[in-house]
Amino acid sequence: MRRYTLIAPCHFGLEAVLKREICDLGYEIAQVSDGRVTFYGDEEAVVRANIFLRTAERILIQVGTFHAETFEELFQGTKNLPWEDYIEKDGKFWVAKAGSVKSKLFSPSDIQSIMKKAMVERLKSCYEINWFPETGNSYPIRVFLHKDEVTVGLDTTGESLHKRGYRKLTAKAPIAENLAAALIMLTPWKGERILVDPFCGSGTFPIEAAMMAANIAPGMNRSFAAEDWGHIVSKKNWYDAIDEANDLMDDSVKTDIQAYDLDPQMVKIARENARLAGVDHLIHFQERDVSQLSHSGKYGFIITNPPYGERLSEKAQMGALYKTIGERYRVLDSWSMYLITAYEDAEKAIGKKADKNRKIYNGMMKTYFYQYMGPKPCKK
Repeated sequence: MRRYTLIAPCHFGLEAVLKREICDLGYEIAQVSDGRVTFYGDEEAVVRANIFLRTAERILIQVGTFHAETFEELFQGTKNLPWEDYIEKDGKFWVAKAGSVKSKLFSPSDIQSIMKKAMVERLKSCYEINWFPETGNSYPIRVFLHKDEVTVGLDTTGESLHKRGYRKLTAKAPIAENLAAALIMLTPWKGERILVDPFCGSGTFPIEAAMMAANIAPGMNRSFAAEDWGHIVSKKNWYDAIDEANDLMDDSVKTDIQAYDLDPQMVKIARENARLAGVDHLIHFQERDVSQLSHSGKYGFIITNPPYGERLSEKAQMGALYKTIGERYRVLDSWSMYLITAYEDAEKAIGKKADKNRKIYNGMMKTYFYQYMGPKPCKK
């Protein structure tokens, strides 16, 4: 099998979580940098990474790297890459995204246009044709420029990995599935422990937790761009990985995962999303205000994404809301609480400084993951 250098982008601040996931799959890490992890693997790794990784955004095959400070250097560097090894004669290919940090070339549209022309020139000479019908399989390309070093990747995923296929309906400000999974993985929560999300919205936190508890692979029920690339990844690899995922799944596990929301429509949406994910039987949904948050169990976890108060009209209400969160948390004296928010006065309103707080970018928004760590349960 051919050995590839694979790139897995992720949310800034969560690279260590993704690195651990990749190591657990059995692959060698090449490099960890801001917003992505690079590792080595064969065609089987391309498939297994797409199907099993919970915290990655996509999986790219690195086509090549080179230095470019001018558009001519970008053109020649792109033209020198072995595109004929990846793109078929009738393939549809384009630069889907270009990113540039601390580089002389910074216009995404210009970078995309010049790279496309260079790819066409390379493939014209390889296939001895002057016109490409682009009626075949799709080959999206992604490129990163950092300090004038160009990294070019072939996107094997297509639609982002955070789209598991279950969230057909969403809340006003949903948290991405891969971000929710990464935040849960930053906590000591395990499937046999209590988990409550009092602001469940469309249900992402409880659904991702239930999928972890049942060991359901996040990519089991969706498609990928590389499924049609038989010359790069064989169909057998996809069948084998799905068989592996089915063998590992156990949705008969017993859980205590509870999802509340004040809005009855959101509870209905969350329940439907859980059904589509195949975990609705593992989650208890209820219309309930955070002021009614209670549980008779010990050593549970609150993991949630409360409102941030992004609009001026909402900001005045945030202090009272977070004060209520703090009051209800103090009643659950043996519990831990983890919440992600952009509300700057969260700790002050909660009335307690977090044991840890981690800066995480939720899209372009800077947020903080406040971690209140309760006592460990006594060993039986």
